[in-house]
Amino acid sequence: MEHLPGRATPDGTRAFRERALERRQISPLHFREAAQSLTLSSIGLGTYLGNPDPATDIAVTDAVSIALTSGRVNVLDTAINYRGQRAERSIGRALSHLVATGPVRREEVFLATKIGYLAPDSESERDPRSWVHEELVQPGILPLAEVVGGSQSLAPSFLRDQFRRSRNNLRVEAVDLLYLHNAPDAQIPEVGLEEFERRLRLAFEVLEGFRAEGTLGTYGLATWDSLRVAAIEPGFFSLETAVRIAHEAGGEHHGFRYIQFPFNLAMPEAATVQNQRVAGVPMTLFAAATALGVGCFTSAPLLQGRLARSGATAAGLPRAATALQFARSAPGNTAALVGQKRPEHIAENLELASIPPWDATTFSTLLPSGGRSDALPR
Repeated sequence: MEHLPGRATPDGTRAFRERALERRQISPLHFREAAQSLTLSSIGLGTYLGNPDPATDIAVTDAVSIALTSGRVNVLDTAINYRGQRAERSIGRALSHLVATGPVRREEVFLATKIGYLAPDSESERDPRSWVHEELVQPGILPLAEVVGGSQSLAPSFLRDQFRRSRNNLRVEAVDLLYLHNAPDAQIPEVGLEEFERRLRLAFEVLEGFRAEGTLGTYGLATWDSLRVAAIEPGFFSLETAVRIAHEAGGEHHGFRYIQFPFNLAMPEAATVQNQRVAGVPMTLFAAATALGVGCFTSAPLLQGRLARSGATAAGLPRAATALQFARSAPGNTAALVGQKRPEHIAENLELASIPPWDATTFSTLLPSGGRSDALPR
C-alpha cells in the first residue's frame, strides 16, 4: 500500500487558511499559529467514539472528508487503540482519497495520533488476548514486565512497533504529532514518579529518533487527569518536568510541543486551578503551557454529548455550539477536538468557524462562579 509523503508545512497550512477565507464565510480568528509556524483550525476532528464495525468505519471516513473539504478543519486527531485500529484506518482511507483526487494536499493537514495502550486489531479473527500474545509478546516486542494496569506500556520496542503500525493504518510516511497516550495517568500510580520519569526519558529518546529519521514532526502527552489535578494528588505530573526531560532527551530543539487534556464547561480546571508551577510561580495549566512554549489541544468539549443535551447556552448559540465555542475560546487553547459522525452534527459544529472565538472577558463569564482565568493571552 502506497503511503502519502510529507507532513503539514507552514506554506501548506497557510494555503488551506487562505483558500478557506477566500471561498467561505470564515472568521480569520478561526485559524491560529501553532508550533513550527503551522496554521491550524481552532476546531479539530476527534475520532474516539463508535463501535468497531464497518458502518462506523464509513461514518468516520465520511466525517473526515466533510471536515477537510469544508475548509473549516485541518486538524485530525486519533489513536491506534481507538476502535481497535479502525479509527486510524478510516482517516487513512479518507485522507489518501482526498489527496489523490485533489481537494486537499497532505501538507495542509495536521495529523495527530497516540500510542501507548495495547491496541488489538479489531479486524483480526483472533481474540484480543491471542492477538497481543502472538503479535507483541511472543516476538519480544512487548516485555510483560513493562506493562502497567494490563493495558499500557512505554517500552521502547513497543513504541517503535506501534508507531510503524499507526503510519501503516494512516497510509502516511510521517505524522505531525505523536502523543504518548495517558502515560503519566497510567504509569505513575503503578511505578511511582521517579521510575516514570526514567521511562519517560527513554520514550522521548525514541520519539526524538522518529524525528531524526523524518517520520515525525512533534510529540507530546495526551492525558486525562495527571496535568489537571491538584499538585498534592498522587497522580499529578508537572508540565515543567516534562519539558525538562524532553530537553534532556532532545536538546534545545526538542520536539515536545503539545499536550492534550479534557476541557469543557464541566471540567474547567485547566483555566481555573493553579496546580502547575513554572520557575516557582503557580499557574493554571493553560498559563504554564504558554509560558513553556507548549501548545494545547483539548478533548471532550461536549463531555460525550452530555453538554449538548443539558449544558449552558450563551450568545444565542444552542447548547452544543455553546460548549464547543467555550472550549475553543479558552486563552491558550490551539484547538478543541470534537468527535462527530452524523452529517447534521458536523454541519452545526462547523458553522462556528463563521464566527470568531470569544474574547477572554466573554470566555471568563462562563467559568464557574464567574471566575476569571489567569491563562496568558494567545
